Amino acid sequence: MTSDKKRQDAGLALSDEAIDWLVKLNSGRAVDADHTAFAEWRQRSREHELAAREAEAIWQGIGVAGDEAKDAERRTRRSKMTRRTVLGGGALAAAGLAFAGSGRMGARLFADHSTGVGEQRTIALPDGSSVALNADSALSVNFGGVERRLSLLEGEALFTVMPDPARPFVVEAGGGQTHALGTVFDIDIRPSDVVVTVVEGVVSVAADFSPSETVRVVADQRVRYNARVIPSVTEAIDASAETAWRRGRLIFNRQALGDVVSSLERYRTGSILVMSDELRALPVTGVFDLSDPEAILRTIEETLPVRVTRLPFVTIIR
Repeated sequence: MTSDKKRQDAGLALSDEAIDWLVKLNSGRAVDADHTAFAEWRQRSREHELAAREAEAIWQGIGVAGDEAKDAERRTRRSKMTRRTVLGGGALAAAGLAFAGSGRMGARLFADHSTGVGEQRTIALPDGSSVALNADSALSVNFGGVERRLSLLEGEALFTVMPDPARPFVVEAGGGQTHALGTVFDIDIRPSDVVVTVVEGVVSVAADFSPSETVRVVADQRVRYNARVIPSVTEAIDASAETAWRRGRLIFNRQALGDVVSSLERYRTGSILVMSDELRALPVTGVFDLSDPEAILRTIEETLPVRVTRLPFVTIIR
């Protein structure tokens, strides 16, 4: 392992520790001794203090995003739903859940590997590559003599690819393809698009309807596409934060509420219905522990201009 890689891993470990501290201190169960211990932890070195400040900046962004959204809400939204409307929406959502469930069942019939709600699994591939399959996801594998082809049918997965120039590594997902030789990248199928994030190396991404229009994506970049839209221009991101689910966390930095809900549904039973496009676009920022997925809903309810109604089989955000 190179010295740069060691420093990177050490920095990531400190960031994780700092986030762990903030999760604990904001859990409602922390005592004075915990706050004192965190103060001592951050004084251990300059790197500890920087990790603590970075974690606090992310955490404090929850309030900032919530305040901005509330101000916009006060200016633009005045109408309210009646309980009858909410219950009607719940019935529609339940019907939609049954329909969606049948579609998901169909996808799983064609899958070689799948995970349930809250379940993650690492799959070893025949060439030495591996796939970390996130919760509520499905994958099929088709390796041949001239190509290594996989299909992510739903959900999210992190691919760690062994180099083999003679056999390209191709992942189909949501109307597009990602090509790689030796790299680490994440593919996340969301309700409106597919997001490809590169952790290490380089990939090329193209939509099926326009395979010649490829986008080159390098480490700490991501692109989006769907079945009707070619890949976007690359966007600089922190790939370690985007793939924090591998470390038992979800980290959102002004991420649209619709995408946050899509991620949350992988870790809790029942469907979540967001009642309007306006609400789905609200920004969410925060760091959350996957062992408590309900904390995300509580934070959404406390910091955004929304109301959360919990019904059997469905939760409504309005």
